[in-house]
Amino acid sequence: MKQLKVGLVGASGRMGKEIAQVIENNSRCTLFYAFDRGDKWDAKKAAGVDVWIDFSAPEALADVLKRAAENKTPVVSGTTGFSKKEKDLLQKYAQKIPVLWSSNMSMGVAVLNEALKALSAVSHFDFQIEEIHHNRKKDKPSGTAITLQENLEKAVGKKLPEPLAIRGGGVFGVHKIYSMSDEEVLTFEHNALNRTVFAKGAVQAAEWLAKQKPGLYQIRDVLFGKKA
Repeated sequence: MKQLKVGLVGASGRMGKEIAQVIENNSRCTLFYAFDRGDKWDAKKAAGVDVWIDFSAPEALADVLKRAAENKTPVVSGTTGFSKKEKDLLQKYAQKIPVLWSSNMSMGVAVLNEALKALSAVSHFDFQIEEIHHNRKKDKPSGTAITLQENLEKAVGKKLPEPLAIRGGGVFGVHKIYSMSDEEVLTFEHNALNRTVFAKGAVQAAEWLAKQKPGLYQIRDVLFGKKA
């Protein structure tokens, strides 16, 4: 069986190391090119990459997409903290190559985002999202909370209060959605128990994306298929 040759941007970071470990334990993949900002670019080696996984920094995105497009190589990005400019870049390059960006690579969070659609039936309730992350996380609220907020507002058809963001300790990630009426409270909650869950999701997404046509994809598409 031919192994998928993965290029990893941000290989020495916390998530990069987790992803490298997951790839090592996956017989279908091999870590072909580990790259960090500041490294000298090897164009010949990059041409052999089947799919890129990028967990670096927002300011690196333009370079990652540009280099990937040179060889028409798909890109999975789990970097958060993107500005509108960077999100526009994703749209632009998705016309040339398959691009999958997600603020959270957990398959459980992908299911949670789908589950939010059911809350349209109680759109008259009050809603509040709360998220907790470790004290080293820079963006606040998290990219995951922002995505959940966007999907929740779409489901219930109204603007909602900004997510509550708590930073402390070594928490990997807790996201809660409170749905409240005078008579009852419904709570959806997702807990990440380690970083491996995000690394496994990213590698699963990369395996899936390598077979797709150019376009902009989400983590939900890996599980549920791309929406028309």
